[in-house]
Amino acid sequence: MIVEKWQKLASKYLVREKWATLRVDEVKLPNGTVKDDYFVLEYPNWATAIALTEEGKIIMVRQYRHAADIVSLEVPGGVIDGDEGPEAGVKRELLEETGYTFKTCKLIAELYPNPATANNRTFTYLLTGGIKTHEQHLDEHEILNVEQYTIAEVRLLLKENKIAQCIHVAALYYGLAELEQM
Repeated sequence: MIVEKWQKLASKYLVREKWATLRVDEVKLPNGTVKDDYFVLEYPNWATAIALTEEGKIIMVRQYRHAADIVSLEVPGGVIDGDEGPEAGVKRELLEETGYTFKTCKLIAELYPNPATANNRTFTYLLTGGIKTHEQHLDEHEILNVEQYTIAEVRLLLKENKIAQCIHVAALYYGLAELEQM
């Protein structure tokens, strides 16, 4: 069976904000069924970093996430600004959140966080040779702690389900797989 694309018949925006846009589409499925209320979230693209210090430790951040009401252990990253490319975005986010700069930067994964309801992509990079060069320069709503873990500790955190954000879990698995090949 061949999976075919749906045909968009109409779109209407319900919310247009800086961080998220909500639209409702009318779509025609390949079997002829018309669905008139398919909701789509339009988010900016994101960049995440598997960032290793010169000592080989993985930099992570711990911060509160209001929508889920959790304190979350995550890899650094964030929204790619405007016309900024993903690599520039991940380097900027790392510098802002952690104060670290890196010798190498390699794209290791491009993922859709939730393609059923959202249109954005997450670009995951592996950065190595990190050294602390600056102080944190956080956005007004960011309050986070920078933490460092050995690769073995990160593996244990994953095994024990201590990292709750699926995008960050995927990024870590891609990063660990890339590190095994080095």
